[in-house]
Amino acid sequence: MTDVTRILSAMEQGDPHAAEQLLPLVYEELRRLAAEKMARERPEQTLQATALVHEAYVRLVDVDRPQHWNSRGHFFAAAAEAMRRILVEQARRKQADKHGGGRLRVDLPEDLAAPEARSDDLVALDEALSRLERHDPDATRLVKLRYFAGLSHQEAADALGISRGAADRLWALGRAWLFRQLSK
Repeated sequence: MTDVTRILSAMEQGDPHAAEQLLPLVYEELRRLAAEKMARERPEQTLQATALVHEAYVRLVDVDRPQHWNSRGHFFAAAAEAMRRILVEQARRKQADKHGGGRLRVDLPEDLAAPEARSDDLVALDEALSRLERHDPDATRLVKLRYFAGLSHQEAADALGISRGAADRLWALGRAWLFRQLSK
């Protein structure tokens, strides 16, 4: 049993100090995942990778709602999902009227224009993932691990406990589904 798995088990058993022991062990890997996610965001993104890690960690180890993780892979899959949700929530907030979402956009001359915001893309991706989840939950989990957690194809297959061939089929299905949904 790895240190992370042991501490996750202690947290499940109600050890109040286990959460304090967990962060130093997983922080660097969570920070790497967050940095990979933030690298895909536009430069005007106000959320920093460190803040994303902290927010996701707080959601994962909420003492009022203890979580149950089967393994280290399950924990990191949950972390990837938490980060995805945080980014989607922020994208939706930016689309809200009170944050300028309903305002008329005025094009600037090319030399002054900033890159177009990606919040629309992230919300569309989240909606497409929700539809894919209703169609094939396994493909959705694989896509989330690959895209949001930044896991390699083999790492995602291992985290899901499936063969490389099964992962290949789920990845092909997920990519084709999302391409079709996002091309509409």
